[in-house]
Amino acid sequence: MIYVETGTNDIFRNLATEYFFAAESDIWERTDEDAVFLFWTTTPTVVVGKYQNVYEEVNLEYVRENKINLIRRMSGGGTMYMDAGGFSFTFITRNDDGGISFAEFLEPVIAALASIGVRAEFTGRNDITIDGKKVSGNSQYKLGGRTVHHGTLLYDTDPERIVRSTTVADIKIISKGIKSVRERVTNIKEHMQTPVTTAEFKELMINHILLGGKRVNLTEEESNRICEIADEKFRNDDAVYGASPKFSITKTRKTDGGIVEMSFDVKKGHITDCAVRGDFFSTAAPEAWHDALCGCMYERNAIEKAIKAAGLEMYGVTADELARLMTE
Repeated sequence: MIYVETGTNDIFRNLATEYFFAAESDIWERTDEDAVFLFWTTTPTVVVGKYQNVYEEVNLEYVRENKINLIRRMSGGGTMYMDAGGFSFTFITRNDDGGISFAEFLEPVIAALASIGVRAEFTGRNDITIDGKKVSGNSQYKLGGRTVHHGTLLYDTDPERIVRSTTVADIKIISKGIKSVRERVTNIKEHMQTPVTTAEFKELMINHILLGGKRVNLTEEESNRICEIADEKFRNDDAVYGASPKFSITKTRKTDGGIVEMSFDVKKGHITDCAVRGDFFSTAAPEAWHDALCGCMYERNAIEKAIKAAGLEMYGVTADELARLMTE
């Protein structure tokens, strides 16, 4: 096994590094190693699974206001929040056996935790737990004849952000959600007799999992190509929103200017149809809403800008209110 230091906490580049070693690297021809191993952290990020609808899974308003990254990974599974208090590990293996199996990849991680006095186990479909509480979720995908297994490790992650970055909005529900998260998940740090820093934890885990294997850094050429992959496949709106299925939605709100009902269709992150109804006052023709918003990205700031540009504000209702009505 070879450990590759990605040298970054940019999740777009880290997921691109996985892709690079699975699909493009010649390391498999140059060596007889059976696996590439990565272990990395990230700035605050929400990661959605390959098949998920971003608009149903993520509290986009909170994510954008708090400058939290949003990315879609290439594997299935659910939405997860990650930050510098946690880690991700990746195993990229030489062969694709055609199926999905988690146990063989989780055994070395569980053994590494045991080496620092933390007793964990593989439970359920794809989790590692401590005393019945989740510390790791895992997923896999196949690419270029390789198997890519990646998982998370909660070391010292903020439970409040785990809840707030999802679709929960009401403050009472958030409070209950945080309590529920604390009952269902735990941080590894809480189970160590002598907690260490995140940097020390990273080294302890790598050393045990690698078991004397070779460590390498990315070459300049590899880093440049990985940056290109990050932009092409991960760091763009179409990659994040484009895989979300087409959906239709109707929002109604009583405002100071009257009742406003807005119906619209969204496909690949953009509005494809729009209609506005209600007892409000406006000088704009009904079809003006369709003309102004069709093709607009389904995002509050973009919608507000389009409404203002087309002069569609209603009597007693601001463009900001209308944009929030459509996106919250």
